[in-house]
Amino acid sequence: MKLKKWISIAIIGTAMAGILAACGSSNTAEQTAAATTAEVQTTETVSEAQDTETAAQKDNSQAEAETEEAENSDAEGGKTLVVYYSASGNTEEVANTIAEVTGGDLFELEPAEPYSDADLNWTDDNSRVTREHENEAERDVELVSSTVEDWDSYDTVFIGYPIWWGIAAWPVDGFVEANDFTGKTVIPFATSSSSGLGQSGELLAEMAGTGDWQEGMRFRSGVSAEDVTSWVEELGLGQ
Repeated sequence: MKLKKWISIAIIGTAMAGILAACGSSNTAEQTAAATTAEVQTTETVSEAQDTETAAQKDNSQAEAETEEAENSDAEGGKTLVVYYSASGNTEEVANTIAEVTGGDLFELEPAEPYSDADLNWTDDNSRVTREHENEAERDVELVSSTVEDWDSYDTVFIGYPIWWGIAAWPVDGFVEANDFTGKTVIPFATSSSSGLGQSGELLAEMAGTGDWQEGMRFRSGVSAEDVTSWVEELGLGQ
């Protein structure tokens, strides 16, 4: 009888141990699952925070870039255009230097009927340039093009020409008359072997009727790039 009692107690003890073990295993599994869930949620939260931080950094970088671009645009004063007519190449050399220093665009004025060397011989009373000088009606020189693409985007316009009989070579007249210089700073420059700038810039300004025309500069034939660069830098229009 006692033996049966002990067997019953042993069976009950074994069953209880199994139940406790099962409960312990279940609790451990639940704890593990809970820990895993928390870890996943934490990872997702960190990832979301990193994504938010990255997006904020991108927005800040973009805003800084836009601000810097706007500041640079204001500092540079907008785009620069260098317009020129060159009879013998001297004015072209100066124009190229100005464009290089300012980062400006070049626009050459080309007569539809180009001047030959004989045409430009001002000592010949029968040459084309002499006839045009003596008869103002003949100075209406047709150009291949007198308009510039994206003209409104330029804030500063240099206009270069040789000096003919104390005034700007008349092939530039057609360009000046054909364009509206409102809101633009206009800077004349000229080349000559001996003549000064004279009233050439003032006469062009009167012809244009619009724009903020500056005093300008006359350069001797064969002027050095260094001298031209110094003048441009004094204007404060460099890159």
